[in-house]
Amino acid sequence: MNYLVVRKSGEAVYSQIYRALRREVREHYKPGDCLPTEPQLAKLFSVNRHTIRRAVDVLLADGLVQRQHGRGTFVTAYPIEYPITKGTRFTENLASSGKAIESTILRKLVVPARGGVAKNLEITSETSVIWMETLRLVEDLPFCIISHFLPHKGFEFVLEKFEGGSLHRFLNQMGISPVRRQSLITAQIPVAEDAKYLQMPANQPVLRVKSVNVNAENGQSVEYAVTRFRADRVQLNIALG
Repeated sequence: MNYLVVRKSGEAVYSQIYRALRREVREHYKPGDCLPTEPQLAKLFSVNRHTIRRAVDVLLADGLVQRQHGRGTFVTAYPIEYPITKGTRFTENLASSGKAIESTILRKLVVPARGGVAKNLEITSETSVIWMETLRLVEDLPFCIISHFLPHKGFEFVLEKFEGGSLHRFLNQMGISPVRRQSLITAQIPVAEDAKYLQMPANQPVLRVKSVNVNAENGQSVEYAVTRFRADRVQLNIALG
C-alpha cells in the first residue's frame, strides 16, 4: 500500500484512509489475513494512530474486518449469498457458484420426537425420528450447522446408507423428492457447541432457519431442519416468485 492523503480535499482524512483500506482489503487480502498494525498504518499514511483507528472502526462496522484482542485486526470472510426457494439444496446451490463445499456428519441417532419436531413432522410425540447433525464448510471455513429430523419409519435407509454430502440429492436417488413448504428465520445467540464448531465468539449471533420439507408427490412431511448460519458469512436471498 502506498496512498497519498489529500488534507484539503474536503473529505475527512480518516474517510480517505477508510476507502483506501477497504479497496486494499477487497482486492488484495484473503479472509483470515492480518492488517498492518496501527503504528505501521499511521506511518504509511503519515497520520496519527487516532485517525487510523477511526478508519479501521468503519471497516469493523462494515463487517470487513474484526479485532482479536492481543493478536491484531483480521479480514473476515465475505458474506455468501444463499437463496431460500421452494427447491433449495445447500450443496448444489453453493457448488454451482464454484465454491468448495465440505460436509461432516457430527451425529446420527434415533430419538423420540418432542415439541416442535413432532409438530412439524406431523407425527405424535415420542414417535421415533432420525436426528442427524451436519457441519458445512465453504472454502474450508465453517458456514453452518444443520439439525435434520426425519421420520424413522420408512427412512431407515438414511441411517444405513447416507454417509455425507447432499441429503436431498440422496433422498432423490431413493425416490423421494423433498420441497420446502415453509421457513422461519430468526437471529439468536449460539449455544456453546454451535459456537465451537462454527469457530465464532459465543456472543456473536447466528441466523437460525427452521424449515419444513415435504414430499413433492404427496405433501407428506419428510424433514424438519434447523440450520444455524454464521451471520457474518451469509446473506439470505428469499425468492418470492
